[in-house]
Amino acid sequence: MILLILDELSNIYNIKASVPQGSVLGSILYSIYTADLPSTSELETATYADDTACLASDICPDRASQKLKIQLDKIDQWLTKWRIKYSASKSKHITFTLRKNSCPPVTMGGKELPSEKIVKYLGLHLDRRLTWAHHVKNKRKELNFQYHSWNWLIGHRYPLSLNNKLLVYKCIIKPIWTYGIELWGSTSNSNLKILQRLQNIVLKAISGAAWFTRNEEIHKYLEIPTIKEEVN
Repeated sequence: MILLILDELSNIYNIKASVPQGSVLGSILYSIYTADLPSTSELETATYADDTACLASDICPDRASQKLKIQLDKIDQWLTKWRIKYSASKSKHITFTLRKNSCPPVTMGGKELPSEKIVKYLGLHLDRRLTWAHHVKNKRKELNFQYHSWNWLIGHRYPLSLNNKLLVYKCIIKPIWTYGIELWGSTSNSNLKILQRLQNIVLKAISGAAWFTRNEEIHKYLEIPTIKEEVN
């Protein structure tokens, strides 16, 4: 392996562990290697590839943090045993509650995990009250970017057929906001309307409808359900 840093090449080093990034067997081998990750009935430990989340629940904040700390200590020992490095600064600690107070901080490997009010896990933005407002806001920005990136192809001025324009929307733009809908779909109607307004703009551009055309008519004509209909 050779490293390139600021246009300077390092010496050649042999790689004695790991697998090439993006390899077919990479995720399978990692799952096998981490199959004995410590778990306990006191809390939930969820893993997906190299992302791990531990969820402790208790009516008492102190007990919740204590449960979490015990599990993190076990994981820290396991990581040390199998020579797996982790970054405590990249790990996050969040309290999901409707109360004002948060759970006490927790440590891992002697380092305190930074406490956050919003964390990102597997593409979902989780806020402490689980309102999903931050998630919807980020998805709206991403959708707006993708729409402007593809407007040259799906806009009403361009000769692509209506069916193909809808295909672009369904395959590229729509999956951005439908991802994780089973979870964030519980958000408020005001948040759903944020996404609906963007969908109205996109579908009006695709159909080439006049500005005075009702959005309900456009959805019915294109046979595209509204955001709320998708959630339900």
